[in-house]
Amino acid sequence: MDLALWIAAGLLAAVALTGGISKTFVPKAKLAAAHGGEWTAGASVGFVKTLGVLELLAAVGLILPAIVGIAPVMVPVTAVCWVLLMIGAMITHGRLGQSELVVLNAVYLALAVFIAWGRFGPEPFVA
Repeated sequence: MDLALWIAAGLLAAVALTGGISKTFVPKAKLAAAHGGEWTAGASVGFVKTLGVLELLAAVGLILPAIVGIAPVMVPVTAVCWVLLMIGAMITHGRLGQSELVVLNAVYLALAVFIAWGRFGPEPFVA
Protein backbone atom coordinates (compact mmCIF):
# COMPACT_ATOMS: atom_id res chain seq x y z
CA MET A 1 0.00 0.00 0.00
CA ASP A 2 2.82 2.39 0.88
CA LEU A 3 4.41 1.83 -2.53
CA ALA A 4 1.10 2.46 -4.33
CA LEU A 5 0.69 5.73 -2.41
CA TRP A 6 4.22 6.82 -3.33
CA ILE A 7 3.58 6.00 -7.00
CA ALA A 8 0.28 7.90 -6.96
CA ALA A 9 1.95 10.89 -5.29
CA GLY A 10 4.78 10.81 -7.82
CA LEU A 11 2.39 10.69 -10.78
CA LEU A 12 0.27 13.49 -9.38
CA ALA A 13 3.37 15.56 -8.61
CA ALA A 14 4.51 15.14 -12.23
CA VAL A 15 1.10 16.30 -13.46
CA ALA A 16 1.18 19.28 -11.09
CA LEU A 17 4.74 20.17 -12.12
CA THR A 18 3.89 20.04 -15.81
CA GLY A 19 0.73 22.11 -15.41
CA GLY A 20 2.44 24.54 -13.06
CA ILE A 21 5.36 25.17 -15.38
CA SER A 22 3.09 25.75 -18.37
CA LYS A 23 0.71 28.09 -16.54
CA THR A 24 3.53 30.00 -14.88
CA PHE A 25 5.96 30.37 -17.78
CA VAL A 26 4.05 29.96 -21.07
CA PRO A 27 2.41 33.15 -22.37
CA LYS A 28 -1.36 33.27 -21.85
CA ALA A 29 -2.04 33.72 -25.58
CA LYS A 30 -0.16 30.51 -26.35
CA LEU A 31 -2.05 28.64 -23.61
CA ALA A 32 -5.39 29.92 -24.92
CA ALA A 33 -4.54 28.60 -28.39
CA ALA A 34 -3.81 25.09 -27.10
CA HIS A 35 -6.46 22.40 -26.62
CA GLY A 36 -7.52 22.42 -22.98
CA GLY A 37 -6.20 25.92 -22.43
CA GLU A 38 -9.13 27.75 -24.00
CA TRP A 39 -10.38 28.73 -20.56
CA THR A 40 -7.37 31.03 -20.15
CA ALA A 41 -8.71 33.38 -22.81
CA GLY A 42 -11.30 34.66 -20.33
CA ALA A 43 -8.98 34.71 -17.32
CA SER A 44 -6.49 37.34 -16.24
CA VAL A 45 -2.78 36.71 -16.58
CA GLY A 46 -2.45 37.02 -12.80
CA PHE A 47 -5.08 34.34 -12.21
CA VAL A 48 -3.45 31.91 -14.63
CA LYS A 49 0.00 32.50 -13.14
CA THR A 50 -1.39 32.11 -9.60
CA LEU A 51 -2.86 28.73 -10.54
CA GLY A 52 0.50 27.80 -12.02
CA VAL A 53 2.34 28.69 -8.82
CA LEU A 54 -0.23 26.74 -6.78
CA GLU A 55 0.37 23.71 -8.99
CA LEU A 56 4.13 24.05 -8.53
CA LEU A 57 3.61 24.19 -4.76
CA ALA A 58 1.38 21.11 -5.00
CA ALA A 59 4.13 19.22 -6.83
CA VAL A 60 6.50 20.03 -4.00
CA GLY A 61 3.92 19.39 -1.26
CA LEU A 62 3.06 15.93 -2.53
CA ILE A 63 6.64 14.67 -2.25
CA LEU A 64 9.09 16.85 -0.33
CA PRO A 65 7.57 16.80 3.20
CA ALA A 66 7.64 13.01 3.24
CA ILE A 67 11.16 12.78 1.84
CA VAL A 68 12.70 15.22 4.32
CA GLY A 69 10.48 14.12 7.20
CA ILE A 70 9.42 17.66 8.06
CA ALA A 71 5.65 18.09 8.44
CA PRO A 72 4.78 14.96 6.43
CA VAL A 73 1.11 15.64 7.20
CA MET A 74 1.38 18.21 4.41
CA VAL A 75 1.27 15.38 1.85
CA PRO A 76 -2.39 14.45 2.48
CA VAL A 77 -3.27 18.10 3.10
CA THR A 78 -1.84 18.93 -0.33
CA ALA A 79 -3.82 16.04 -1.82
CA VAL A 80 -7.04 17.48 -0.36
CA CYS A 81 -6.18 20.88 -1.85
CA TRP A 82 -5.60 19.14 -5.20
CA VAL A 83 -9.09 17.63 -4.95
CA LEU A 84 -10.53 21.13 -4.63
CA LEU A 85 -8.46 22.34 -7.57
CA MET A 86 -9.67 19.43 -9.72
CA ILE A 87 -13.30 20.14 -8.83
CA GLY A 88 -12.78 23.65 -10.17
CA ALA A 89 -11.04 22.31 -13.27
CA MET A 90 -13.87 19.85 -13.91
CA ILE A 91 -16.46 22.62 -13.65
CA THR A 92 -14.46 24.88 -15.96
CA HIS A 93 -13.89 22.20 -18.63
CA GLY A 94 -17.49 21.02 -18.28
CA ARG A 95 -18.77 24.50 -19.05
CA LEU A 96 -16.66 24.49 -22.20
CA GLY A 97 -18.01 21.08 -23.23
CA GLN A 98 -14.61 19.40 -22.92
CA SER A 99 -15.82 16.09 -21.53
CA GLU A 100 -12.51 14.30 -22.17
CA LEU A 101 -10.73 16.81 -19.94
CA VAL A 102 -13.42 16.46 -17.28
CA VAL A 103 -12.71 12.72 -17.25
CA LEU A 104 -8.95 13.33 -17.08
CA ASN A 105 -9.43 15.73 -14.17
CA ALA A 106 -11.62 13.11 -12.47
CA VAL A 107 -8.73 10.64 -12.72
CA TYR A 108 -6.39 13.19 -11.11
CA LEU A 109 -9.04 13.81 -8.45
CA ALA A 110 -9.29 10.07 -7.74
CA LEU A 111 -5.50 9.84 -7.33
CA ALA A 112 -5.58 12.74 -4.88
CA VAL A 113 -8.44 11.16 -2.91
CA PHE A 114 -6.46 7.92 -2.74
CA ILE A 115 -3.39 9.76 -1.43
CA ALA A 116 -5.38 11.75 1.14
CA TRP A 117 -7.25 8.65 2.32
CA GLY A 118 -4.11 6.53 2.47
CA ARG A 119 -1.91 9.05 4.25
CA PHE A 120 -4.58 10.25 6.70
CA GLY A 121 -5.77 6.67 7.26
CA PRO A 122 -4.09 3.28 6.94
CA GLU A 123 -0.57 4.37 5.84
CA PRO A 124 0.33 7.64 7.59
CA PHE A 125 3.92 8.76 7.73
CA VAL A 126 5.29 7.94 11.16
CA ALA A 127 7.59 10.57 12.63
